[in-house]
Amino acid sequence: MRILWLKTELLHPVDKGGKIRTYQMLKELKREHHITYLTLDDEQANSEARERSVEYCHELVCVPHHPREKFTTGFYVDLALNVVSTLPYAIRKYRSVEMRHMIGVHAAPGRTDVIVCDFLAPAVNMPSSSSCPSVLFQHNVEAMIWQRHFEVQANPLKRLYLREQWRKMRSFERAACGRFDSVVAVSEEDREMMVRDYAVDDVYAIPTGVDIEFFRPTNTAAAQDHSLVFTGSMDWLPNEDAIRYFTEQIMPLVRKELPGVKLTVVGRNPYPSLVSLSKSDSSIVVTGRVEDVRPYMEQAAAYVVPLRIGGGTRLKIYEAMAMEKPVISTSVGAEGLPVRDGVDLLLADTPEAFAKSVVAVLSDRSLAKRLGENAASEVRQRFGWAKVAEAFAAICDRTLEQALS
Repeated sequence: MRILWLKTELLHPVDKGGKIRTYQMLKELKREHHITYLTLDDEQANSEARERSVEYCHELVCVPHHPREKFTTGFYVDLALNVVSTLPYAIRKYRSVEMRHMIGVHAAPGRTDVIVCDFLAPAVNMPSSSSCPSVLFQHNVEAMIWQRHFEVQANPLKRLYLREQWRKMRSFERAACGRFDSVVAVSEEDREMMVRDYAVDDVYAIPTGVDIEFFRPTNTAAAQDHSLVFTGSMDWLPNEDAIRYFTEQIMPLVRKELPGVKLTVVGRNPYPSLVSLSKSDSSIVVTGRVEDVRPYMEQAAAYVVPLRIGGGTRLKIYEAMAMEKPVISTSVGAEGLPVRDGVDLLLADTPEAFAKSVVAVLSDRSLAKRLGENAASEVRQRFGWAKVAEAFAAICDRTLEQALS
Protein backbone atom coordinates (compact mmCIF):
# COMPACT_ATOMS: atom_id res chain seq x y z
CA MET A 1 0.00 0.00 0.00
CA ARG A 2 0.92 3.64 -0.46
CA ILE A 3 0.09 5.29 2.85
CA LEU A 4 -0.14 9.05 3.38
CA TRP A 5 0.47 9.54 7.11
CA LEU A 6 -0.69 12.84 8.62
CA LYS A 7 0.88 14.23 11.79
CA THR A 8 1.43 17.53 13.60
CA GLU A 9 5.09 16.98 14.51
CA LEU A 10 8.31 15.27 13.51
CA LEU A 11 9.04 12.15 15.55
CA HIS A 12 12.60 12.77 16.74
CA PRO A 13 13.36 13.00 19.53
CA VAL A 14 11.09 10.04 20.26
CA ASP A 15 10.41 11.16 23.79
CA LYS A 16 6.70 10.79 24.54
CA GLY A 17 4.04 8.12 24.31
CA GLY A 18 2.32 9.24 21.12
CA LYS A 19 5.63 9.58 19.28
CA ILE A 20 6.80 6.19 20.52
CA ARG A 21 3.67 4.43 19.31
CA THR A 22 3.78 6.13 15.91
CA TYR A 23 7.52 5.60 15.45
CA GLN A 24 7.40 1.90 16.29
CA MET A 25 4.31 1.35 14.12
CA LEU A 26 5.80 3.14 11.13
CA LYS A 27 9.13 1.36 11.41
CA GLU A 28 7.27 -1.93 11.04
CA LEU A 29 4.87 -0.71 8.34
CA LYS A 30 7.73 0.72 6.27
CA ARG A 31 9.08 -2.81 5.71
CA GLU A 32 6.07 -3.72 3.55
CA HIS A 33 4.42 -0.43 2.52
CA HIS A 34 5.38 2.97 1.06
CA ILE A 35 5.03 5.72 3.67
CA THR A 36 4.70 9.43 2.89
CA TYR A 37 4.86 11.35 6.16
CA LEU A 38 3.14 14.76 5.88
CA THR A 39 3.49 16.86 8.99
CA LEU A 40 3.23 20.32 10.43
CA ASP A 41 6.65 21.60 11.43
CA ASP A 42 7.26 24.38 13.95
CA GLU A 43 10.92 24.41 12.79
CA GLN A 44 12.15 24.00 16.38
CA ALA A 45 13.53 20.50 15.80
CA ASN A 46 17.15 20.21 14.72
CA SER A 47 18.25 18.85 11.36
CA GLU A 48 18.62 15.35 12.81
CA ALA A 49 14.83 15.13 13.17
CA ARG A 50 14.50 15.42 9.39
CA GLU A 51 17.51 13.26 8.58
CA ARG A 52 16.30 10.44 10.81
CA SER A 53 12.83 10.42 9.26
CA VAL A 54 14.23 7.77 6.86
CA GLU A 55 13.87 5.38 9.80
CA TYR A 56 10.08 5.53 9.53
CA CYS A 57 9.10 6.90 6.10
CA HIS A 58 10.15 6.92 2.46
CA GLU A 59 9.10 10.52 1.80
CA LEU A 60 8.94 13.44 4.25
CA VAL A 61 6.75 16.49 3.57
CA CYS A 62 7.01 19.34 6.12
CA VAL A 63 4.53 22.21 6.29
CA PRO A 64 5.79 25.21 8.31
CA HIS A 65 3.47 26.04 11.18
CA HIS A 66 4.03 28.25 14.23
CA PRO A 67 1.48 27.96 17.05
CA ARG A 68 1.90 30.27 20.01
CA GLU A 69 4.50 29.15 22.53
CA LYS A 70 2.95 28.08 25.83
CA PHE A 71 2.71 30.60 28.68
CA THR A 72 3.46 33.62 26.48
CA THR A 73 1.16 36.64 26.24
CA GLY A 74 0.01 35.53 22.80
CA PHE A 75 -0.79 32.06 24.13
CA TYR A 76 -3.10 33.46 26.80
CA VAL A 77 -4.71 35.82 24.27
CA ASP A 78 -5.46 32.82 22.04
CA LEU A 79 -6.96 30.94 24.99
CA ALA A 80 -9.21 33.92 25.72
CA LEU A 81 -10.27 34.32 22.08
CA ASN A 82 -11.08 30.64 21.89
CA VAL A 83 -14.17 31.34 24.01
CA VAL A 84 -15.98 32.44 20.82
CA SER A 85 -14.61 29.63 18.60
CA THR A 86 -16.56 26.48 17.80
CA LEU A 87 -13.30 24.51 17.82
CA PRO A 88 -11.46 23.54 21.01
CA TYR A 89 -8.13 25.30 21.42
CA ALA A 90 -6.19 22.02 21.24
CA ILE A 91 -7.55 21.51 17.71
CA ARG A 92 -7.80 25.06 16.40
CA LYS A 93 -4.11 25.78 16.98
CA TYR A 94 -3.22 23.16 14.35
CA ARG A 95 -5.43 24.56 11.60
CA SER A 96 -3.32 25.11 8.46
CA VAL A 97 -4.46 26.11 4.99
CA GLU A 98 -1.14 24.91 3.57
CA MET A 99 -1.45 21.47 5.15
CA ARG A 100 -4.97 21.10 3.76
CA HIS A 101 -3.62 21.96 0.30
CA MET A 102 -0.73 19.50 0.57
CA ILE A 103 -3.04 16.71 1.67
CA GLY A 104 -5.09 17.33 -1.44
CA VAL A 105 -1.98 17.20 -3.62
CA HIS A 106 -0.63 13.96 -2.18
CA ALA A 107 -4.03 12.27 -1.97
CA ALA A 108 -4.66 12.78 -5.68
CA PRO A 109 -5.70 9.64 -7.62
CA GLY A 110 -2.74 7.36 -8.31
CA ARG A 111 -0.51 8.79 -5.56
CA THR A 112 -1.99 7.37 -2.34
CA ASP A 113 -4.05 4.31 -1.47
CA VAL A 114 -4.95 5.17 2.12
CA ILE A 115 -4.71 8.30 4.28
CA VAL A 116 -3.95 7.78 7.97
CA CYS A 117 -4.70 10.72 10.26
CA ASP A 118 -2.52 10.16 13.33
CA PHE A 119 -4.25 11.65 16.38
CA LEU A 120 -7.31 13.84 16.12
CA ALA A 121 -5.58 17.20 15.58
CA PRO A 122 -4.57 16.79 11.89
CA ALA A 123 -8.21 16.01 11.05
CA VAL A 124 -8.96 19.74 11.20
CA ASN A 125 -7.00 20.01 7.92
CA MET A 126 -8.63 17.11 6.04
CA PRO A 127 -10.14 18.32 2.74
CA SER A 128 -13.86 17.68 2.64
CA SER A 129 -13.75 16.61 -0.99
CA SER A 130 -11.08 13.90 -0.79
CA SER A 131 -12.15 10.57 -2.30
CA CYS A 132 -9.13 8.70 -0.93
CA PRO A 133 -9.97 6.03 1.70
CA SER A 134 -9.08 7.33 5.15
CA VAL A 135 -8.34 6.01 8.63
CA LEU A 136 -8.41 8.01 11.86
CA PHE A 137 -5.85 6.67 14.33
CA GLN A 138 -7.15 7.60 17.78
CA HIS A 139 -4.48 7.20 20.47
CA ASN A 140 -7.04 8.53 22.97
CA VAL A 141 -10.68 9.50 23.19
CA GLU A 142 -9.77 13.17 23.38
CA ALA A 143 -13.09 14.38 24.77
CA MET A 144 -12.73 12.03 27.73
CA ILE A 145 -9.39 13.63 28.63
CA TRP A 146 -10.98 17.06 28.72
CA GLN A 147 -13.96 15.75 30.68
CA ARG A 148 -11.55 14.45 33.33
CA HIS A 149 -9.65 17.76 33.36
CA PHE A 150 -12.97 19.45 34.08
CA GLU A 151 -13.95 16.95 36.76
CA VAL A 152 -10.76 17.23 38.83
CA GLN A 153 -10.37 21.02 38.50
CA ALA A 154 -11.16 22.92 41.72
CA ASN A 155 -10.78 26.50 40.48
CA PRO A 156 -14.30 27.69 39.44
CA LEU A 157 -13.13 29.82 36.47
CA LYS A 158 -10.77 27.14 35.14
CA ARG A 159 -13.50 24.56 35.67
CA LEU A 160 -15.93 26.61 33.56
CA TYR A 161 -13.34 27.03 30.77
CA LEU A 162 -12.47 23.33 30.78
CA ARG A 163 -16.13 22.36 30.62
CA GLU A 164 -16.46 24.37 27.42
CA GLN A 165 -13.29 22.83 25.99
CA TRP A 166 -14.72 19.39 26.75
CA ARG A 167 -18.00 20.29 25.02
CA LYS A 168 -16.21 21.58 21.93
CA MET A 169 -13.86 18.63 21.79
CA ARG A 170 -16.71 16.17 22.04
CA SER A 171 -18.53 17.88 19.18
CA PHE A 172 -15.45 18.01 16.95
CA GLU A 173 -14.40 14.45 17.76
CA ARG A 174 -17.86 13.06 17.03
CA ALA A 175 -17.96 14.83 13.65
CA ALA A 176 -14.39 13.80 12.77
CA CYS A 177 -14.99 10.13 13.55
CA GLY A 178 -17.96 10.19 11.21
CA ARG A 179 -15.91 11.62 8.32
CA PHE A 180 -13.35 8.80 8.16
CA ASP A 181 -13.94 5.41 6.57
CA SER A 182 -12.41 3.60 9.56
CA VAL A 183 -11.35 4.55 13.08
CA VAL A 184 -8.61 2.77 15.01
CA ALA A 185 -8.59 2.79 18.81
CA VAL A 186 -5.81 1.56 21.07
CA SER A 187 -8.05 -0.31 23.49
CA GLU A 188 -11.33 -2.19 23.44
CA GLU A 189 -12.69 0.29 26.00
CA ASP A 190 -11.98 3.24 23.69
CA ARG A 191 -13.52 1.38 20.75
CA GLU A 192 -16.72 0.72 22.66
CA MET A 193 -16.90 4.32 23.82
CA MET A 194 -16.61 5.70 20.27
CA VAL A 195 -19.23 3.27 18.98
CA ARG A 196 -21.58 4.23 21.81
CA ASP A 197 -20.99 7.98 22.06
CA TYR A 198 -20.20 8.87 18.45
CA ALA A 199 -22.42 6.37 16.63
CA VAL A 200 -19.67 5.13 14.30
CA ASP A 201 -19.62 1.56 13.07
CA ASP A 202 -16.19 0.87 11.57
CA VAL A 203 -14.11 1.21 14.72
CA TYR A 204 -11.32 -1.29 15.38
CA ALA A 205 -9.09 -1.83 18.40
CA ILE A 206 -5.41 -2.68 18.19
CA PRO A 207 -3.24 -3.58 21.18
CA THR A 208 -0.55 -1.38 22.65
CA GLY A 209 3.00 -2.55 22.01
CA VAL A 210 6.42 -2.28 23.58
CA ASP A 211 9.95 -2.66 22.25
CA ILE A 212 10.72 -5.87 24.12
CA GLU A 213 14.37 -5.89 23.04
CA PHE A 214 15.08 -2.30 24.07
CA PHE A 215 13.22 -2.39 27.38
CA ARG A 216 15.00 -5.20 29.16
CA PRO A 217 16.97 -5.10 32.43
CA THR A 218 20.74 -4.89 32.08
CA ASN A 219 21.27 -5.96 35.72
CA THR A 220 24.24 -3.60 35.88
CA ALA A 221 22.75 -1.41 38.63
CA ALA A 222 20.90 -2.48 41.74
CA ALA A 223 17.58 -0.81 42.53
CA GLN A 224 17.83 1.76 45.30
CA ASP A 225 15.74 1.05 48.39
CA HIS A 226 12.59 3.16 48.80
CA SER A 227 13.05 4.81 45.39
CA LEU A 228 10.18 5.48 42.97
CA VAL A 229 10.20 6.64 39.38
CA PHE A 230 7.68 8.21 36.99
CA THR A 231 8.41 8.76 33.30
CA GLY A 232 6.43 10.91 30.89
CA SER A 233 6.32 14.25 29.12
CA MET A 234 5.71 16.82 31.81
CA ASP A 235 4.21 19.31 29.36
CA TRP A 236 1.21 16.99 28.94
CA LEU A 237 -1.50 18.06 31.38
CA PRO A 238 -2.51 14.55 32.55
CA ASN A 239 1.10 13.87 33.58
CA GLU A 240 1.34 17.22 35.35
CA ASP A 241 -1.87 16.49 37.23
CA ALA A 242 -0.59 13.01 38.13
CA ILE A 243 2.59 14.33 39.75
CA ARG A 244 0.76 17.11 41.57
CA TYR A 245 -1.64 14.47 42.90
CA PHE A 246 1.22 12.20 43.96
CA THR A 247 3.43 14.82 45.60
CA GLU A 248 0.58 16.63 47.38
CA GLN A 249 -1.71 13.76 48.45
CA ILE A 250 0.16 10.43 48.23
CA MET A 251 3.81 11.15 49.04
CA PRO A 252 3.08 12.56 52.53
CA LEU A 253 1.23 9.33 53.43
CA VAL A 254 4.12 7.19 52.19
CA ARG A 255 6.60 9.29 54.17
CA LYS A 256 4.79 8.47 57.40
CA GLU A 257 5.74 4.81 56.92
CA LEU A 258 8.96 5.23 54.92
CA PRO A 259 10.61 8.58 55.69
CA GLY A 260 13.41 7.93 53.21
CA VAL A 261 11.19 7.50 50.15
CA LYS A 262 12.37 9.29 47.00
CA LEU A 263 10.57 10.09 43.73
CA THR A 264 12.39 10.70 40.45
CA VAL A 265 10.34 12.39 37.71
CA VAL A 266 11.81 11.79 34.25
CA GLY A 267 10.41 13.72 31.30
CA ARG A 268 10.73 16.80 29.18
CA ASN A 269 9.56 20.30 30.12
CA PRO A 270 8.74 19.90 33.83
CA TYR A 271 6.35 22.57 35.06
CA PRO A 272 7.98 25.41 37.05
CA SER A 273 6.48 24.64 40.47
CA LEU A 274 7.74 21.04 40.25
CA VAL A 275 11.26 22.29 39.54
CA SER A 276 10.97 24.64 42.52
CA LEU A 277 9.74 21.79 44.72
CA SER A 278 12.72 19.63 43.75
CA LYS A 279 15.07 22.42 44.85
CA SER A 280 13.51 22.66 48.30
CA ASP A 281 12.75 18.96 48.82
CA SER A 282 15.65 16.55 48.27
CA SER A 283 13.27 13.58 48.07
CA ILE A 284 11.92 14.88 44.74
CA VAL A 285 14.35 14.60 41.81
CA VAL A 286 13.41 16.16 38.44
CA THR A 287 15.60 15.26 35.47
CA GLY A 288 13.92 16.98 32.53
CA ARG A 289 14.39 15.31 29.17
CA VAL A 290 16.88 12.43 29.08
CA GLU A 291 18.28 10.44 26.17
CA ASP A 292 17.45 7.08 27.75
CA VAL A 293 14.88 6.44 30.50
CA ARG A 294 16.04 2.89 31.20
CA PRO A 295 18.82 3.68 33.72
CA TYR A 296 16.37 5.71 35.82
CA MET A 297 13.84 2.90 35.70
CA GLU A 298 16.43 0.28 36.56
CA GLN A 299 17.65 2.23 39.60
CA ALA A 300 14.12 2.54 41.01
CA ALA A 301 12.56 -0.01 43.33
CA ALA A 302 9.07 0.63 41.90
CA TYR A 303 7.32 2.51 39.10
CA VAL A 304 4.29 4.72 39.80
CA VAL A 305 1.48 5.83 37.45
CA PRO A 306 -0.80 8.11 39.52
CA LEU A 307 -2.87 9.31 36.55
CA ARG A 308 -6.35 10.68 37.17
CA ILE A 309 -6.83 12.04 33.63
CA GLY A 310 -6.21 10.41 30.30
CA GLY A 311 -7.48 8.19 27.54
CA GLY A 312 -6.18 5.50 25.25
CA THR A 313 -3.45 3.35 26.80
CA ARG A 314 -0.24 4.17 28.62
CA LEU A 315 2.89 2.88 26.91
CA LYS A 316 4.85 3.74 30.04
CA ILE A 317 3.28 0.83 31.94
CA TYR A 318 4.37 -1.75 29.36
CA GLU A 319 7.87 -0.25 29.32
CA ALA A 320 8.11 -0.54 33.10
CA MET A 321 6.72 -4.08 32.99
CA ALA A 322 9.28 -5.08 30.34
CA MET A 323 11.98 -3.70 32.67
CA GLU A 324 10.67 -6.08 35.39
CA LYS A 325 9.59 -3.20 37.61
CA PRO A 326 6.71 -3.57 40.07
CA VAL A 327 4.08 -1.04 38.99
CA ILE A 328 1.55 0.80 41.15
CA SER A 329 -1.10 2.57 39.09
CA THR A 330 -4.53 4.11 39.27
CA SER A 331 -7.27 2.40 37.25
CA VAL A 332 -7.15 5.34 34.84
CA GLY A 333 -3.41 4.85 34.43
CA ALA A 334 -3.86 1.21 33.43
CA GLU A 335 -7.07 1.80 31.50
CA GLY A 336 -7.41 -0.27 28.34
CA LEU A 337 -4.52 -2.60 29.14
CA PRO A 338 -5.19 -6.31 29.72
CA VAL A 339 -3.34 -6.36 33.04
CA ARG A 340 -4.33 -8.14 36.25
CA ASP A 341 -4.48 -6.35 39.57
CA GLY A 342 -2.39 -8.18 42.14
CA VAL A 343 -0.68 -10.29 39.48
CA ASP A 344 0.96 -7.97 36.93
CA LEU A 345 0.71 -4.73 38.95
CA LEU A 346 -1.18 -3.11 41.84
CA LEU A 347 -4.15 -0.79 41.23
CA ALA A 348 -5.19 1.89 43.72
CA ASP A 349 -7.60 4.79 43.25
CA THR A 350 -7.44 6.79 46.47
CA PRO A 351 -4.42 8.49 48.03
CA GLU A 352 -4.63 6.13 51.00
CA ALA A 353 -4.84 2.97 48.87
CA PHE A 354 -2.07 4.15 46.55
CA ALA A 355 0.24 4.98 49.45
CA LYS A 356 -0.49 1.61 51.07
CA SER A 357 0.41 -0.21 47.82
CA VAL A 358 3.63 1.78 47.45
CA VAL A 359 4.66 0.97 51.02
CA ALA A 360 3.84 -2.72 50.49
CA VAL A 361 6.01 -2.98 47.36
CA LEU A 362 8.91 -1.03 48.85
CA SER A 363 8.81 -3.06 52.06
CA ASP A 364 8.37 -6.55 50.60
CA ARG A 365 11.05 -7.58 48.12
CA SER A 366 9.37 -10.90 47.35
CA LEU A 367 6.16 -9.07 46.37
CA ALA A 368 8.12 -6.63 44.21
CA LYS A 369 10.02 -9.47 42.52
CA ARG A 370 6.87 -11.47 41.84
CA LEU A 371 5.03 -8.51 40.30
CA GLY A 372 8.04 -7.58 38.14
CA GLU A 373 8.58 -11.11 36.83
CA ASN A 374 4.88 -11.67 36.06
CA ALA A 375 4.67 -8.34 34.27
CA ALA A 376 7.74 -8.93 32.11
CA SER A 377 6.57 -12.40 31.10
CA GLU A 378 3.19 -11.03 30.04
CA VAL A 379 4.44 -8.22 27.78
CA ARG A 380 7.22 -10.27 26.18
CA GLN A 381 4.83 -12.99 25.12
CA ARG A 382 2.00 -10.81 23.81
CA PHE A 383 2.92 -7.24 22.98
CA GLY A 384 5.81 -6.85 20.52
CA TRP A 385 5.37 -4.05 17.93
CA ALA A 386 5.47 -6.34 14.87
CA LYS A 387 2.13 -7.89 15.84
CA VAL A 388 0.59 -4.48 16.48
CA ALA A 389 1.69 -3.10 13.08
CA GLU A 390 0.38 -6.22 11.36
CA ALA A 391 -3.04 -5.65 12.91
CA PHE A 392 -2.99 -1.98 11.86
CA ALA A 393 -2.03 -2.82 8.26
CA ALA A 394 -4.91 -5.31 8.08
CA ILE A 395 -7.35 -2.53 9.01
CA CYS A 396 -5.92 -0.27 6.30
CA ASP A 397 -6.23 -3.12 3.78
CA ARG A 398 -9.83 -3.71 4.79
CA THR A 399 -10.61 0.02 4.48
CA LEU A 400 -9.11 0.10 0.98
CA GLU A 401 -11.01 -3.01 -0.11
CA GLN A 402 -14.32 -1.62 1.14
CA ALA A 403 -13.72 1.63 -0.74
CA LEU A 404 -13.00 -0.24 -3.98
CA SER A 405 -15.94 -2.63 -3.70
